[in-house]
Amino acid sequence: MQNNSFYTKLGKGIKARTTALFESPAKKANLTWLKEKYYKHLPAGKIRTHSLFGKYVFFSNPSQFLEMLKEIFVEGIYSQSLPDQPYIIDCGANIGLSVIYLKHNFPGAEIVAFEPDSANFDLLSRNVHAMGFDHITLRKEAVWKKNTVLHFSGRGSTDSRIESESNSGSVEVQAVRLRDLLTRKVDFLKIDIEGAEIDVLKDLDGHLQQVNNMFVEYHGTFEQNDELVKLQDIFIRNGFQYYIREAAPIYPTPFNRTVNKKILYDTQLNIFCFR
Repeated sequence: MQNNSFYTKLGKGIKARTTALFESPAKKANLTWLKEKYYKHLPAGKIRTHSLFGKYVFFSNPSQFLEMLKEIFVEGIYSQSLPDQPYIIDCGANIGLSVIYLKHNFPGAEIVAFEPDSANFDLLSRNVHAMGFDHITLRKEAVWKKNTVLHFSGRGSTDSRIESESNSGSVEVQAVRLRDLLTRKVDFLKIDIEGAEIDVLKDLDGHLQQVNNMFVEYHGTFEQNDELVKLQDIFIRNGFQYYIREAAPIYPTPFNRTVNKKILYDTQLNIFCFR
C-alpha cells in the first residue's frame, strides 16, 4: 500500500513537472529556452524583431530586451487590478514593452508615455504602431520638476539618463513638469527615469492625491541613503502604503563588496505604492 502510494505521488510529481515544462510562464512572452540563450549572446546595435501577441516588436539591445521581456511579461512586474478604462502615465517607456503589456491587459486604457532617448523613442513609436494600439500618446520628452531644457545622455538603452551638466555624449532634450500633468485621476503612474526620480517625487510631494497606484524604480548611491528615507516619507505623507524589493543585485555579498567604477548606483529598488 505504501509502495503504491509512493508511485502515485511520484507519477503526480512527474506529471506536474512535465506540465510546467510545456506551460511555462515564458510562453506568455513567446520566449523559449533556446531563444533566451540566443538573445543573451547577440551583439547590440542591429534592429531585430520578436513575435509578441501575433505582432512583431523591434529592439536593438538583445540582452536588455530579454531582461525587460522576462520582467514585464513573465514575472508580471506591472500586474495589478485597474478599471476597464484606466488612465496611465508611463515615465521612462523605453522601447514600449511596458506600454504593450498594459494596453494588452487593459485594452480600454488611455496611456501617455514619455521617452526622451531618440533611439528608444524611435523603437517605441514603431512598436506601438506595429501593435495597432489607439488612445496612446507618445511624448519625446523627459519628465522633471519644471518645464525646461535638460542635458541628456542618450544611449539607446535602459541606462539613458538626465545629466547635471553638458558632456561630450549628451544632447539637449525638452523636459516637462510631471506635477502639471496630475490634473485628473491617474490609475497607474510609472516612474523609471534613471536617478531623476528623487527630484521629481520631491516636486510631487503633496500633489499625488490623484494617483492610485504608483511604481518607482529607485537608483541611488550609499551617500544618498538619506534620499531614500525622504522618498519613503513622501509616500507616507501622500497616503500610500508601499512594498520594496531589489531591482538588481548590485552586491551579492554586501559586506564584501568591491568597488566597480562601472557601477553608477549602489542601490536599485523597485517600489510599489498603493492605497
